[in-house]
Amino acid sequence: MDKGIDSGPAIFAAAVFLLFGAALLAWTTARALHRAPVAQGVRPAVAVPLALLVAATSLALGGWCVARL
Repeated sequence: MDKGIDSGPAIFAAAVFLLFGAALLAWTTARALHRAPVAQGVRPAVAVPLALLVAATSLALGGWCVARL
């Protein structure tokens, strides 16, 4: 089966997941190191791990998309 047609959307999805995950990871790390709130009105003990989980999930999905190419 020719994967040429299917590779365009997979590359786009991988780029979106990887960029979002990397940006969220960098932003969360910077906010946590400066002891600034990560999410408005949410305790840092809840917000930081949740944001890191979402970032890691996004990076994993991006890696999965790249692996499918």
